[in-house]
Amino acid sequence: MSPVMARSDSPSVAKPLRVIVMGTPDFAVHTLQAVHAAGHEIVAVYSRAPAPAGRGMALRPSPVHKAAEALGLTVLTPSTLRSPEEAETFAAFKADVAVVVAYGMILPKAILDAPRLACLNLHASLLPRWRGAAPIQRAIMSGDRETGIAVMKMAEGLDTGPVGMVETVAIGPDMTAGQLHDELAVRGAQLMVKALAALAQDRLVFTGQPDEGVLYAKKIGNEDSRIDWVQPAAQVHDLIRGLSPFPGAYALFDFGKGPERVKILQSVCVDGAGEAGALLDVQLTVACGHGAVRLSTLQRAGSKPMPAADFLRGMPLGPPQRFL
Repeated sequence: MSPVMARSDSPSVAKPLRVIVMGTPDFAVHTLQAVHAAGHEIVAVYSRAPAPAGRGMALRPSPVHKAAEALGLTVLTPSTLRSPEEAETFAAFKADVAVVVAYGMILPKAILDAPRLACLNLHASLLPRWRGAAPIQRAIMSGDRETGIAVMKMAEGLDTGPVGMVETVAIGPDMTAGQLHDELAVRGAQLMVKALAALAQDRLVFTGQPDEGVLYAKKIGNEDSRIDWVQPAAQVHDLIRGLSPFPGAYALFDFGKGPERVKILQSVCVDGAGEAGALLDVQLTVACGHGAVRLSTLQRAGSKPMPAADFLRGMPLGPPQRFL
């Protein structure tokens, strides 16, 4: 693949496009706002329907829904796109392009074929590595040293379409999924604006993904989140930062009333040796299969995340106690 490398500056729009933006979480808000600020005509915004949230379980619109309403844009929240009626509604907007960012629903062929030019998807990886639902988390959990953001022309397969633009982003040794998410959201918005400018001028060239190097970033499940202290310290550290802040890697610890779940949100690799899971000192240094990690941010059930010093205040922990 010979991708076009993006610059950080956003090009001015010589030819505004009629755009449908489709997205749901915070990650997509940056792109919605950037496309709007670039001067394109956003004819509609599609987002997932409001979901129950909070103590009262009141219906809460998605971040993209709220951002679109703040911009005075038309918002649609269909439960499916597979009906003929929804296909007709979508086509009636006569969009030049659909911009899709973490929308959360599969687009059927009738929707993919409706825009005049293309459906463009913003995907947070260096395709074809980490296709699928959780590319940011999986890249860090696997110890990758770089990832990226790609603008892809959508096809019916899962993240299989040809790539028009891509930007590489380094993953620091202690970078968390939350930090990488925020950086990719900003860079992705800039890249999509640049891609739309190129598309409007018939200069956006797509290159098919190679068959080699395909990896799938499956959705994070509970079985992925429990720390296995038998693993080397580097892998434990990568799991912790790859799942921080959400859903959070966890281990069990007995504070005196039986084992309870504790989320570990930040750590550092340090020298140390001992039985896997054992506390090696009073600073929350935990032995791993090889080496050790020092826990720096933790969260007990029902509490807020807190630094290790605050976590230990009034509750000193140390050998021979251990995490399970």
